[in-house]
Amino acid sequence: MSNGSPGPTPGFLVWRLANKWRVAVDRAVAPLGLTHAQYSVVASLHGMQRAGGRPSQRQLADHTGLEALYVSKLARALEAAGLIERTRDPRDPRAVQLTLTEQGRAVTRQAIEVVQDLHQQLLEPLGGLDGSRTRAFTDELRTLLDAPLGPSVPNDQSTQETTP
Repeated sequence: MSNGSPGPTPGFLVWRLANKWRVAVDRAVAPLGLTHAQYSVVASLHGMQRAGGRPSQRQLADHTGLEALYVSKLARALEAAGLIERTRDPRDPRAVQLTLTEQGRAVTRQAIEVVQDLHQQLLEPLGGLDGSRTRAFTDELRTLLDAPLGPSVPNDQSTQETTP
């Protein structure tokens, strides 16, 4: 048996890294009037619009990994700030489509540039944005993100096999 502690788990390290990056992005985009979550919405919306899409709030939530209710709250705040427009989808009156306004496109382009510079700095220990270690790290993260979550298995005696 080892006398030392086993060290941090991968889950703990991912959580710490995610928090570190969220705080860094929050600080970087704050001068533009955005939070990290708002940046995630406008930058994703920017990319989806450039690809010819006009996503619904639900599609944007699925794309970002944020809860649909949270995206709705963020969209209302971004609309109040004049950065996006929310309109009913003519094909589905329950769905709300999102588009960046002209001001929203300008702010988003600035924010993307700021965050790309930040990512270069944060990824420097792995060789920067274009480094081979960064590409390998990105591939590993995609593998983890693409893995489905299995159903919860209760730790219940009645579900465990017993031997005579």
